[in-house]
Amino acid sequence: MFLQHARKAQFMSLRFLKAGTSDALTLNGISKRAFDSDVFVGGPSAEGPPGYQSVSFHTKMARQGHLYKLTEEGLTVGGAILFLQGDALNIGRIFVAPEHFRKGYGAFMMQEIESMFTGVKAFTLDTPDWNIRTNSFYTKLGYTEIKRDRGLITYSKRKADE
Repeated sequence: MFLQHARKAQFMSLRFLKAGTSDALTLNGISKRAFDSDVFVGGPSAEGPPGYQSVSFHTKMARQGHLYKLTEEGLTVGGAILFLQGDALNIGRIFVAPEHFRKGYGAFMMQEIESMFTGVKAFTLDTPDWNIRTNSFYTKLGYTEIKRDRGLITYSKRKADE
């Protein structure tokens, strides 16, 4: 019981918010460090998805309303790029600063994403097939593999009827 309360208190300072263009530079740096770290979990080299290290890409995503940030006591520690398409949401990517890995921040972000989009019936995302860390993470969160193509695994999760 104490551990459950301590865990809840840990996340009380976390906030998942829509990001603005002024957040693009910070989120770009976090994105680059997070995706470059994939080399330690099977990545062929320090690289990431298209635009992962581009300030102009993150600025464009913010302008289009797709960029989100995770803050801890006001400090940005992670982000996400989300694409709403009718009653489906594609989670283009989520990323957490490497110094905050294994603290539950990614799971917190995913829970926030799933709860904030109330009209969404299905969530989709993809991740490289070689990435042990992300594949086990999404499976643990209840995502089901629906397709493998060109080195990517696509996952889906249906929202339970409320």
